[in-house]
Amino acid sequence: MGSRRKGRVIAFQSLYRHDLSGAGLSELLEFSWLDEERTTHPDTLAFARLLIQGALENLPEIDELIKGQLENWDFKRLNRVDLAILRLGVYCLLHQSDIPATVTIDEAIDISKAFGTEDSYRFVNGVLDGVRKRLAATRI
Repeated sequence: MGSRRKGRVIAFQSLYRHDLSGAGLSELLEFSWLDEERTTHPDTLAFARLLIQGALENLPEIDELIKGQLENWDFKRLNRVDLAILRLGVYCLLHQSDIPATVTIDEAIDISKAFGTEDSYRFVNGVLDGVRKRLAATRI
């Protein structure tokens, strides 16, 4: 697994942990829960920290963009794994313009295939593609 992919997975897991337990930013960024923290490359952890901090600092905007893509579905009923993946993906679409949107969406789909339900990847793809289109329309 590449270092950026591993950083995204760590960030997703941290966002999931934050949602379930309310763990604070400093606790999440310490990675005390990560078994392989000592053997994980420092650049991977730095990338994960950037993603976690950025997503949490922009959570209200991120959640509004996600809500804007939900038709006939209550935000509070979202699967927590899917929500963590979506939050990470939307943060990247918003604030990592150096990474192509297709790469961001493909990475989110791969994470959802590994950690989500059988249909999570379709849902994640649809929501993130909708956010991508919305952002592209507002940036013109």
